[in-house]
Amino acid sequence: MEVTRAFLARIEALNPKLNAYLHVDTEGALAQAAQVDEARAQNRPLGKLAGVPVAIKDNLCTRGVPTTCASKILKNYIPPYDAHVIRCLRREGAVLLGKANMDEFAMGSSNENSAFGAVANPWDANCAPGGSSGGSAAATASGLATAALGSDTGGSVRQPGAFCGVAAIKPTYGRVSRFGLIAFASSLDQVGPITRSVRDGARMLSVIAGHDPRDSTSVPEAHAGSTDFEAACDAPVKGLRVGVLRPSSDKGLEPDVLASFETSLKTLQQLGCELVDVSLPSSALVVSVYYLIAPAEASSNLARFDGMRYGLRVEGDDLTQVYQRTRAEGFGDEVERRIMLGTYALSAGYYDAFYVKAQKVRTLIRQDFDAAFAHCDLIVGPTSPTAAFKLGERTDDPLAMYLADIFTLPPSLAGLPAISVPCGLSSAGLPLGLQVTAPAFKEAQMIQLAHAFEQAFDTPMRPGGWD
Repeated sequence: MEVTRAFLARIEALNPKLNAYLHVDTEGALAQAAQVDEARAQNRPLGKLAGVPVAIKDNLCTRGVPTTCASKILKNYIPPYDAHVIRCLRREGAVLLGKANMDEFAMGSSNENSAFGAVANPWDANCAPGGSSGGSAAATASGLATAALGSDTGGSVRQPGAFCGVAAIKPTYGRVSRFGLIAFASSLDQVGPITRSVRDGARMLSVIAGHDPRDSTSVPEAHAGSTDFEAACDAPVKGLRVGVLRPSSDKGLEPDVLASFETSLKTLQQLGCELVDVSLPSSALVVSVYYLIAPAEASSNLARFDGMRYGLRVEGDDLTQVYQRTRAEGFGDEVERRIMLGTYALSAGYYDAFYVKAQKVRTLIRQDFDAAFAHCDLIVGPTSPTAAFKLGERTDDPLAMYLADIFTLPPSLAGLPAISVPCGLSSAGLPLGLQVTAPAFKEAQMIQLAHAFEQAFDTPMRPGGWD
């Protein structure tokens, strides 16, 4: 209770500056904390996250707590059930502090697409925290939560992790249940943890991973393997073959990012890793592929928001007018843009030329990874081509915003696990991230390397000015 009250007080004092939380569940958090204290007093078994204060991205359904996807169309929606991952956290005794801000329906790379205002980066309030899980990353980095859950479709956990200087994990597609995650792009969406250390992320992942029959894409444990990811933190990394994706300057790469990456490679060598150059020939097409597949799936998924069953309803003279007015008032510009892109890509006469072709290239991207992993155990590269950019800097240039995810998109399209771990600061004092990608269901090995790197690499982990 004492810990929970301290976090709630900190949120009350600092969230007006950060806007990391959209809803703080004070009553629910205190009730959960009281249950943990009571269990401890009675010497009952405690869960893996007993009393740990956690923030939840606002696209994960939480029973009795507003879940809006940072959209006006769901402004007053309160789910009657918990997402699978929320059940997992409750079972292990976590204290759920509230719902974290995000880009509307997880569509964005800066958290500026939220209908309820942008999130500030704790390292520099004039900069973006990354997106779409910007609220989750900012809350974790600034000490408004010990850990957080986000969702990652094309980089929405890893890129905010890099921008805010925290560890962020995207699991293998199928490792973590999507039940109760409000869908953006169903073949890409994955829930993942954001934490202040790799070991914390490993424990969070071990709690939420596992088979769920309510999600048809959830993989049984017999295929996915062990979920004791925390044990991997203590395994030696000497002798691991690490594939190096050397980024080219034509990807908008900042010199600070390249310099930090080269320093990171030296650290990996000092740890005893063998570095092997690898390539992903089809990676030049990832932005085009992603922005055909993801919007197409969004077009289908967001059709359910029609003002009929839940969420915003704007009356009209007939059914068509209700649809039009509800969506025009409820959806923001970026969501409308992606729905239109996706609907066009799926329309008669263009389906084969765009959507089907994009799926074929997606297969090539997965084959590129298979070929690369024939020569190495893991692959490393920068998480983002830049450090956090200024708020408002890219809002009028959607393509420039989309290119912020150019390094995080390949693992997403291939369904592979990846982690972003801090790897230094830019010349402006902003965090930079190293991305480690593993073969499917090899999260343990990925965490093994990321933890060893984190321990060996001397980089500040806390933004100043928030104490």
